[in-house]
Amino acid sequence: MRGSLKAYKSVALDSQKTIATPYQVVKMLLAGALERLAKARVAIEQENFTERGELLSTTLMILAELRLALDHEAGGEIADNLEGLYEFMMNELVKANSENDIERLEVVSGLLREIKDSWDAIPVEFQS
Repeated sequence: MRGSLKAYKSVALDSQKTIATPYQVVKMLLAGALERLAKARVAIEQENFTERGELLSTTLMILAELRLALDHEAGGEIADNLEGLYEFMMNELVKANSENDIERLEVVSGLLREIKDSWDAIPVEFQS
């Protein structure tokens, strides 16, 4: 049953990405990363290392997708700074995974929340 639910969620997310604007896709990715980090924290606290690894692996994939989506030509210095932040966060998650380090998860969560808050503050007329 669990595999069926995962498949359904995957199809549902793919459907949303197909009809979503680039702004909405980034918003979904940021929210998904934050959700997985919160669940990874619980997994570490419960010593569920398999789940922790899966959640952090998915979060790493989300960060990689966000990083690859950066438009350095249009984004200039902001895109360069975001790339550095994404790289830093990815490195922190690898360390958090290998060391069961909740503090590193909190650092990454804090940075992602700041990025998401800034993203959410973009005026509607610029959300394309």
